Order: sequence, then structure tokens, then C-alpha cells
Amino acid sequence: MISLFHLIQQYALPFVVVISIVVFVHEFGHYWIARRCGVRVLIFSIGFGQEIFGWDDKHGTRWKVSWLPLGGYVKMFGDADPASSPNEAVHKMTAKEKKVAFYHQNVGKRMAIVVAGPAFNYLFAILILSFLFMFQGQPYSPSDVGSIIENSAAAKAGIKPGDHIVAVDGSTMERFEDIKRVIILNEGTPVAIDLERDGKPLHLTLTPDVVSITDHFGGTHKGGRLGIGSDKLEYKQWPPLQAVEHAVIETRNLTASTLRAVGQMIIGTRGADELGGVLRIAQMSGKVANDGLVSLIWFMGMISINLGLINLFPVPLLDGGHLAFYAIERLKGKPLSPQAQEIGARVGMILVVSLMVFATWNDLVYLKVISYIRGFFS
Repeated sequence: MISLFHLIQQYALPFVVVISIVVFVHEFGHYWIARRCGVRVLIFSIGFGQEIFGWDDKHGTRWKVSWLPLGGYVKMFGDADPASSPNEAVHKMTAKEKKVAFYHQNVGKRMAIVVAGPAFNYLFAILILSFLFMFQGQPYSPSDVGSIIENSAAAKAGIKPGDHIVAVDGSTMERFEDIKRVIILNEGTPVAIDLERDGKPLHLTLTPDVVSITDHFGGTHKGGRLGIGSDKLEYKQWPPLQAVEHAVIETRNLTASTLRAVGQMIIGTRGADELGGVLRIAQMSGKVANDGLVSLIWFMGMISINLGLINLFPVPLLDGGHLAFYAIERLKGKPLSPQAQEIGARVGMILVVSLMVFATWNDLVYLKVISYIRGFFS
């Protein structure tokens, strides 16, 4: 039987490290821009709930670590809660207090403070990937076909070993990894393949097979497959400027792939059971930590991108919801009514909590906890 100490060491500790660092980066973005805008920050918290330890800085900010490591928040002067809802005193503030209150900043400053959290997550991910691409190298296998799976879509279309794939649906494929990234999200729809064979261009149209794929973490999900393989696994180390360039491209591609996958879940062409929550992130953290420091750093970058992206969704309570309210305020020339903002906050709370419950249920099923519990009653 696995001991509690082993579970903490294997999964909980890597999870807390990854989440705490990524959340710190996100909240520091809010904090840093708020300070640049002259806003007073009351609390900078990593985690929720009761404080474990903390300290006050010379600017009057309480920096603390709280016992529930599932997020964090920055509370600014005039906020009633960590979601930056204004308190009742904002309308009775003196001119001096208004100058340092978030609520009384112009809409441009408020938007800058809000967007800074996701922006810092993206900058952090680009920084991580840049260093990895400089010192570890980027997976950069040539887009040459090394092998063909028998009776696969590629075999039926006439693709042969030695073919060099140039583009998929008009998008240039510089790496074999790019081909895999594009095809795996295919839902069994035809794609145009441009390739070179013996130096001569060739154009093919084929429909990838939709197969069950087992990922690195042992999970299974459906994805597109051409049925080709590469016999060259290479890592290319880039000089600093090129490393940053490729990190930006990788970040953009990961964001686009995530958005496409979410879109497929929404319209029902991709199973929503792939949506994971805290438990699955903890399991993944433990596995990548076991693979080594480089894998853990890479995973941290991926989590940072996803945290930044999710927070930009226009859902009240998330940064994207605040940005949507501020955009409306800029267009109207005045804020939405308190009633409208209250309704939005409640709807946002319902959506966020529902998503968390759904993702946790998926985690319990994925980790076979539900099957284990059922075994006691069957």
C-alpha cells in the first residue's frame, strides 16, 4: 500500500511547487503593473484560506502564503474581496485615497493591471522555453517520412518512406513535431499534404484515421493519425535571439492548439472527459518530476500558458471577464450598473464552480477512484 509520505513526495510536493510558481508569476503581473500605476496593494497571497506565514513590506503590502495552494490573489486598496469587487467605502474616499484606489483609476490603467497577470504568464513561458531551447535544445526532427504504418491513411494515399513533407493544409511544416501537432487534433476530415519525392513536388489529399492515443501520462483520448513515423529524433540548440523567436512560435502554436481543442469540446466533436482538474495536474506534476528537472520546467511552462489563456476567457470572476466589463465601460463612457456587475459575478461563480466540479469528476474517473469506490458496493 502506498504510504501518505510517498504520495506527498511523489505528487503533492511537485504540484505545490509548480502551481505556486505559476500563480506567483500571474499575481506578480497584477502587482507590478498596479504599483507602476500608483495603486496601493494591500495583500499579495499565494494560496487561499488561513495564512501560514507572511510579512509586511515598506509599501504596506502583506505578502503571505496561505494553506490552500490552489491559486492566489492580489487585493488592492478599495477592493471588497480578492475578485476586485469595490467595497462600500469607494464612494466616500478622499481625493488622496482615490489616487491610490484601483476602483478610481481610469479604465486604461485598470485594463492594464488586469491583463498583466495573463501577460506575465505568457512572458514566463516564453522565458522558460527560450532557456530550454538554448541549453537543452528544441525537438527538431526533419519532416521526413521514416516509416509507414500498414493500412494507415498515409499508406492508402501512397506516401512512401523518404518523402519530405513540406506543408499540411497550406501551413509549412518545418519539423516532424509540427505535423504531429496539427494532425492529432484532426477529427477525420480531409487534409491537403504537399510533399517532395526525389526532389519533385507532389500534392495529396487524405483523411487521417481517428484512433485512440495513449499519452505520456497513461491517459487515452482520440486523435488524428496519418500513420507515418520519423526515424530521426533530434534536438537543436538555438542562439539566444532565435531561441526567443522559436519560443514565441511554440507558445503561439500551443495556444492555438488549446483553443482548437476547447472549441471541439464545446461543439461536441471532442470528448469533454479530456478536461482535467487539480488532481490530474497533481498526477502529471509527479510524473514529469520523476522524469527530471528539464521535464518539470517544460511542464511548468505549459501550465503557465494554460493559466494565462484560461484567465483571458470572458467569464466574470476571471481576468477576461473584468476586461470585458472594462471594454464595455470604455465604449459606453461609464461603468456597467452595480446590478449588472452583480449578476455577472454570480453567473461567473456558477460557471467557474461548475467547471471545477466537472473537471474534478473527470479526474476521479480518470484516476479510477470512482471504479475503486464502486468496488466496495458491487
